Amino acid sequence: MASNREKSFVPALGFHFLTPAYDAVVRLTTREGTFKSALIQQARIGSGQRVLDLACGTGTLAIAMKHRCPSAEILGIDGDEAMLEIARKKAHVAEAAIQFDQGLSYALPYPEGHFDRVTSSLFFHHLSWPDKARSAAELYRVLRLGGELHVADWGRATGRVMRTAFLGVQLLDGFANTRDNVTGRLPELFAGAGFQEVAETQNFATPLGTMSLYRASRI
Repeated sequence: MASNREKSFVPALGFHFLTPAYDAVVRLTTREGTFKSALIQQARIGSGQRVLDLACGTGTLAIAMKHRCPSAEILGIDGDEAMLEIARKKAHVAEAAIQFDQGLSYALPYPEGHFDRVTSSLFFHHLSWPDKARSAAELYRVLRLGGELHVADWGRATGRVMRTAFLGVQLLDGFANTRDNVTGRLPELFAGAGFQEVAETQNFATPLGTMSLYRASRI
């Protein structure tokens, strides 16, 4: 789910023919197991809660959440049908009952206050600032009062080495949309959508730059 504009939709690695390699690339370059485990622990998903994984991609995070809390209702949404087909196959093999929907982050097909938690990983850096804002507003809308948003994405560079490493991401995904991440503006984004208790909670050094975790609440 690399773009929210249907006419300019770009797959996660930039080209559709690279989609089958997505899982391997993410695993090798982002410390995926580490940051996604930390994100799940941070989200504290409870029994019976309804959780949306925004821009779920191939379903890795959604499946891990379902295994961690089998009684939770997990839904994944993504704009890329090819990614969703991979996610459905992975969930079937993993015996994880997850609903995967196709849709866009700024026009979610769910009613207001529908979810207890929303998670998202490696998505917001693909968007322009206006589309980031539209998407954050939609997440606020679909969360219930007391619900929480938990995001993992590229964050403010923790030093020169991490800033230099992040140039690889910017060359692939674009300098304009990734600048918001590397300059640390995601907390500002979530606060602007109405979220409270917004915080960057952790960060991790990876081969491609600083991965940050964020949390926010709808109060």
